[in-house]
Amino acid sequence: MRTSVTMVRVLSLVSVATLLASCGPKAFTKGEYDDPQRVALLDDKFNEADMQQMADTIVQAMIACESVTQAAQKPVVAVEKVANRTEEHIDTTSLTDKIRTALIKSKKVRFVDKSGRAALEEEYQYGESGNVASATAKKRGKQTGVDYLLGGSIATNVQEVGNDKLIYYKLTMNLTNVDSSEIDCTEEREVRKKYRKRSVGL
Repeated sequence: MRTSVTMVRVLSLVSVATLLASCGPKAFTKGEYDDPQRVALLDDKFNEADMQQMADTIVQAMIACESVTQAAQKPVVAVEKVANRTEEHIDTTSLTDKIRTALIKSKKVRFVDKSGRAALEEEYQYGESGNVASATAKKRGKQTGVDYLLGGSIATNVQEVGNDKLIYYKLTMNLTNVDSSEIDCTEEREVRKKYRKRSVGL
């Protein structure tokens, strides 16, 4: 009889432990590689597919721009960080990097790193400190000038009607001539997505 009671208590404890474990915090413990080109709308936020579509459109437009294709030599471009004019947190640094990387790989333009100028100035100052051999110290006045600034912004409009939610994104980019301050090329890419609200049960 005592053995039966003990067994019941053990089974009860195991059941309680199992129940508590299932109710506790969960962690992602099993994963697999996924195709980054596959579009997966897991939520209603800006995602990598939106970023890729926008970057592709901007890059193709800029390398097809007459100011670029008819230039005597490859124009020198500096890319400004895309401004986020939405109420959503969007990694515009990654979006900017994606556009810059694709343009560099196109070999249609040349680039200078505007964001690295402070680091370059620090390096010049260190070279002038006497700690660097004069034969290898880099001198001022040899940087390549910029022909164009590429910059723009991303905006959004959200509409909710009943259980439906429409999200509209628009990225606008301008290629501005540094000499004349004129916008020689401009392009925009729109992305519109529709979601339907549904109950989420246990």
